[in-house]
Amino acid sequence: MAIEARIDTLEQRHQQLESDLLAKLKSPGSNDSEIADLKRQKLQIKDTLEQLKSGDPLH
Repeated sequence: MAIEARIDTLEQRHQQLESDLLAKLKSPGSNDSEIADLKRQKLQIKDTLEQLKSGDPLH
């Protein structure tokens, strides 16, 4: 059950980052480094989710 809760939390965080990223991309004064950071965070969460869902041990 703990893994399922972790997956749910990560999926919610991933969705929040996606919303934040879209808002930054629409903003005329958006900072490229902030956008890159959001993308990096999303990718890290995606990788972690894939590992959890496949049952692979985390690094």
